[in-house]
Amino acid sequence: MATFEWIIVLLLGAAMLAALARKLGAPYPTFLALGGMLLAFVPSSPNWTLDPHLALTLFVAPVLVDAAYDTSLRDLRQNWRPVTGLVIAAVGTTVLAVAFAARWLVPGMPWPVAIALGAIVAPPDAAAATAVMRQVKLPHKLLKILEGESLLNDASALLVYRLAIMTMMAGHLGFGSFAPVFLLTLFGSLAAGVGGAVALRPMLSAIHEVPIALIVQFALVFGVWIAAEAIGLSGILTLVAYAMTVARRSGPQMPARMRVPIFAVWESVVFVLNAFAFVLIGMQLRPIWSRLEASGGQAHAVVTAAVVLGVTIAARFAWVMVYYAFKRRLADAAADPLRPRPSAGSGIVLSWAGMRGIVTLAAAFAIPETLPDGQPFPFRDLILLCAFGVVLGTLVLQGLTMAPLIRALGLTDDDPVGREIRLGRTQAYGTLLDAIKDDETLSAKLLRKEYGAVVELNSSEAQDARVDDVPGGPLRRRAISAARQRAFELRRDDVIGDDAYRVLVQELDWAELSAGGGRQD
Repeated sequence: MATFEWIIVLLLGAAMLAALARKLGAPYPTFLALGGMLLAFVPSSPNWTLDPHLALTLFVAPVLVDAAYDTSLRDLRQNWRPVTGLVIAAVGTTVLAVAFAARWLVPGMPWPVAIALGAIVAPPDAAAATAVMRQVKLPHKLLKILEGESLLNDASALLVYRLAIMTMMAGHLGFGSFAPVFLLTLFGSLAAGVGGAVALRPMLSAIHEVPIALIVQFALVFGVWIAAEAIGLSGILTLVAYAMTVARRSGPQMPARMRVPIFAVWESVVFVLNAFAFVLIGMQLRPIWSRLEASGGQAHAVVTAAVVLGVTIAARFAWVMVYYAFKRRLADAAADPLRPRPSAGSGIVLSWAGMRGIVTLAAAFAIPETLPDGQPFPFRDLILLCAFGVVLGTLVLQGLTMAPLIRALGLTDDDPVGREIRLGRTQAYGTLLDAIKDDETLSAKLLRKEYGAVVELNSSEAQDARVDDVPGGPLRRRAISAARQRAFELRRDDVIGDDAYRVLVQELDWAELSAGGGRQD
């Protein structure tokens, strides 16, 4: 019973912290990290543990699928150079810089362990950065670069992490073994992910009940990851390829009554996983701290974690600024007035957006507790402390200063998404009008008037209305609110029963969503 009570308290606390973060305009992972740290100092808090083999599967798999569904292949193609630079060069720079720093501070640390530490702290989590950037209207291109990076840098960093852990567990992994493993992991994982999505598509398309669809989706997500890992492939790469293929192929077939609740459940699951990742790492801090105190290494461990945090931030900053300086030099050499010159402000923001999150925590958790000979995995406690220090430090230091930095640099969004929404509305609703142009019923006439107004609003030059407002949106929402209140009164007075009330409210809810009521102001 005590475990259940703690789960309820922790979930409620995480929700309250997220609500506070939204009110203050800060990324909610920052507040979750602070809450996880404070939990380590609560004397009566539970001491839950998690199987290291389960950590990456449980925490990373659903988060990757959620990110893959939101990733645009078009935007990835358009921004492939900066994304590739961040995914490969920035991650590689961070891995090497942290590994050398760790070896310098802890000379007894084996190179595979130092490289594993670098790979753990290398991949930024764009969820926190984009949460801030959307509030301050950062240029769309920077958002897409960050989102593309967040999807793919996990794969590159955790591939290095996997090879480093394999080397440590096996004792030695030469180039003759490394190259086949790398090539098989890279190309085999991508092929398996795409093939799995194509093979499973008929089964997914045949399910039309929301609860069953959700259960099957979650089972397949974990199943694809587990199967890939079982045959020696990368669970991350396989799952990214699988999710992006499913997202591109199944969109039109999914009805709205399924899409709305399914997306809401996935968003909730990602939030809960973030909350429990910080909770579990917070619970590990107290025993780690106690063991470091017993060995007299607390001060050195804190210094190591602080240096790793500084090196992690500096390595990304160095790579991004060098890349942007090179791009500005090329733009100057080209002297093309139509080619936009990369700004230093964009490079600074992109550098400062390297907040770490759930992937770093999960990778640190996933380090085996013992080697094959039964000896403890070397420096596991120190790695866990460094991982949490980097996550906490970047979320607090960068997360809370990101919005003021963007405002100070004067970066703004020219709203390319808004223009595309208006274009898409004009085309889609124009097709809708063509489909009913020969119908002379009263319903068809009303629809032609309503959707004709949508086309006119979005195709006109004067676009003062919000892009997510339909004609009369605020008026509709006010009227729907009055109708919902009247339905409540009818049920309260026993004029209608609960079954009729639920049908009415569901109809009004869908009408409110279609009138722009689904957005967060």
